[in-house]
This record gives sequence, C-alpha cells and structure tokens, in this order.
Amino acid sequence: MSEPQSNEIGEEQQLGQFIPLHYHWQMLQDSERVDAFRETIEHFVRPGMRVVELGGGTGILSSFAARCGAQVVCVERNPELVRTARRLIRLNGLEERIEVVQADAREFVPAEPADFVICEMLHVGLVREKQTEVIAAFRRNHSAMHGDHPTRFAPEATLLMVQGVEQDFDYAGYCAPVPLFQAPSAFQPRTRELTDPTTYGQFCYDESIPQRFDWSGELTVVHDGRLNALRFLTQNLIGIVLEEGRTFAWPNQFLVVPLERSETVTSGDRFRVSLDYACGAPLSALTERLRVERVTTGAEIVRRRAA
Repeated sequence: MSEPQSNEIGEEQQLGQFIPLHYHWQMLQDSERVDAFRETIEHFVRPGMRVVELGGGTGILSSFAARCGAQVVCVERNPELVRTARRLIRLNGLEERIEVVQADAREFVPAEPADFVICEMLHVGLVREKQTEVIAAFRRNHSAMHGDHPTRFAPEATLLMVQGVEQDFDYAGYCAPVPLFQAPSAFQPRTRELTDPTTYGQFCYDESIPQRFDWSGELTVVHDGRLNALRFLTQNLIGIVLEEGRTFAWPNQFLVVPLERSETVTSGDRFRVSLDYACGAPLSALTERLRVERVTTGAEIVRRRAA
C-alpha cells in the first residue's frame, strides 16, 4: 500500500479516517448516536454472524455486535485508536469476540464474507469524512473476493436536506457571519426557519452510492424575514425495519452557512439553490459552488393567479 501524500495526511488527521482520540469522548456521550446504532445492531445481529466495523474508533459499536454473539473485526487506521480500542475491548472482556485490525478501511477485505457491516464516518452534508468512499470501496472489494454474499449495512440510508433561515450572527454587538453547528435536538432561539427543508440527496448504502452532489432546486418562503443563511440537515437511517414500518434514525449536527448577500423575503417568494461538491471534501467545498438567486416573489405569483 502506497503512503498517502503529506497534504492528504494533513487533511485526514483533521478528520477523514484519522479522527484524533480526543474527539471520541463526544461520540461516546452522544446518546442519540449510540442508541440508534445499538438498537439497530441488537435488532439485526444474531449469534454466529460475522460483523465488520469500518473506522471502529474506540470499539463501542463493535462491542454491541459482540454482545449479540457475533464475531467482529474492528478496522481502524489511526494507530493511537487501535491501541485504545484493544485496551478498552480487553477492559470490557470482549477480546475473544472482537479482533482489532489496523488497516485502511478502503482496502480491507475480511477473510470470510461479512453478514453485517457498520460504518460511522458520518458528517453533515457527508463532507470531511470518508463514509461514501469507504463503503463503496468495501462493497467492490468484498464482492470481488466473496461474490454476491448478502450483507446488511448500518447505516442503511442517508437523506440530505437544505433550508433557508434567518440567523442571528450578532455576538455582543459584534457581527460575525461564520459557519456554525447546531445540535438537532436543541431549541435554536437565534435561528428562524424561513423555508421548509428540501431534499437534495438520498440513497441506500446497498445500492448506488453517490460520490458527489450536483443539485439545483427551489426553496419557497413560508415565513417572512431576512434570508441570510442556509441550514444543512443530514438524517441517517441506521436501521430500517420494513415489516414494522419503523426506523432507527440519527441526525448529524445541523450546519448553518451564511450567505454573501441577505434579502428581505415574504411568504411565497421562491429561490433557486444550486450546489456542487464531492463527498468527503473539506467543509469549505460545500459553499465554494453554492449559489442562491431569487426566482420570483410571492406578490408576483398572486398577481399572475389573479390575472
């Protein structure tokens, strides 16, 4: 395996497959994230199954599968996390069921076919981390070695949306329109929703996986205000129980991106939003080719209907 170029290492050590250990306490204490994966794994994984986790981090998601009686291979590229995962797995008495392998998840293929694959390299908008690239590569490599073996993935699907908002960027009298993250479950008093969320991407991980989002669509204003930002929302369906009509879902943090120009809007106004970025690209790529332009006003629509 060739060594990555120095600039690639720099980006991946920020996130990618090289998430530093000090980030992981946030993931460990994220009960919505942990519970969605735990409930999915407990519903679908059975004793004797072969499970692979790609980008295993501390090994907590692998531990859920091991406690269900599966044999688990936990794949992690970061040497520090490999050592940490092995230590924590021993601490929890699961070393007989979980093997931690240091490898690039894009190149790893298990010796035996996998029945269930876990991969949580998820980030809002599917930027920064290598979720789509890693799962697409694993599917190609796994199929080449093991043929058409039925494998379930967690997550099963991802839905990406964008929404027009009015964001308060005033901080103690200092105007600072900068990108910001929001907890999905928290009330956001500084954010006013001006449009409903509109879907710009959706797919299942056992079907064709996009590596780029090139989309153009319209947002319709439903509340008067001043449009000065877009909010990106990403919903992950970790497990889908079709026979019961329910899902185990986990949303990534919302991302609010300020617009270069703000506009006063009224209900019925329509705006065209265009975006084009590669999955796994730096966060800045999300906005480099982002365009927002007014299509028509609500008053114009009313006049046309009256005519």
